[in-house]
Amino acid sequence: MPLIDVNTGARLHYEDVGQGEPLIAIHGLLGTARRNLGRVIDWLSADYRVLGLTMRGYGESMPKPRDFPPNFYHRDAEDVLAFMDALKIERAHLLGFSDGGEITLVCVGKHPERFHSAITWGAVGYFGPRLLDVITRPDYPARLAPRPEDMFLHGIPNAEAFAQAWIASVRGMIDSGGDVSLSLADKITCPLLLMLGRQDTLNPEAYGRMFVERTLHGRLEMFDTGHAIHEQDWDGFRRVVGNFLKSLKAPAA
Repeated sequence: MPLIDVNTGARLHYEDVGQGEPLIAIHGLLGTARRNLGRVIDWLSADYRVLGLTMRGYGESMPKPRDFPPNFYHRDAEDVLAFMDALKIERAHLLGFSDGGEITLVCVGKHPERFHSAITWGAVGYFGPRLLDVITRPDYPARLAPRPEDMFLHGIPNAEAFAQAWIASVRGMIDSGGDVSLSLADKITCPLLLMLGRQDTLNPEAYGRMFVERTLHGRLEMFDTGHAIHEQDWDGFRRVVGNFLKSLKAPAA
């Protein structure tokens, strides 16, 4: 599991398993590639060269501490592209969960020529009023704050400050109109599978549907789960993602 320096100033830790077309997997908030997506990486490595990428500030990736400037999803997307350049990967499949899903949508919207396909869950590309209702609840900072083991893993000096920084940045996006990658949706040329759980309070179905309706080859799949579909319905997740990837390999009629 090596580290690589990229031209955005980050040093990124990654897994590299399997063979075949490259598929990059991106974790969510307070995760790492192995911690969030280990089961997904191991499953997909039977058919793809899976690169499980840990984003800057998490796990062994640098710089630390992890911060959340107003454009952090776009900054992370540039890290992904720089990572591909450093490994001389011209095109890849891209898969992301939660914040990793938001990064994925930015990547394929800004650099569509670099991706064969995109798979996301727990991400919608738009932060609207319904999200504001969730993140402004009095108990939300405590729910979001990292646990002691998270603080040790990611080198976080202050749990409350970490949570408040993410909330402040997301609230700024909402106050600015909510566009994370929605304005890029019509530029996505690759097939897109966007998945949401019906009990996911952060990512309502209406926002996901609005996003895919603006894409050329996007589709929305709903699950009877919360945010972490891959943990709460592994069989359903594997069936939907597996069929989507198989459809990309099917010969044209």
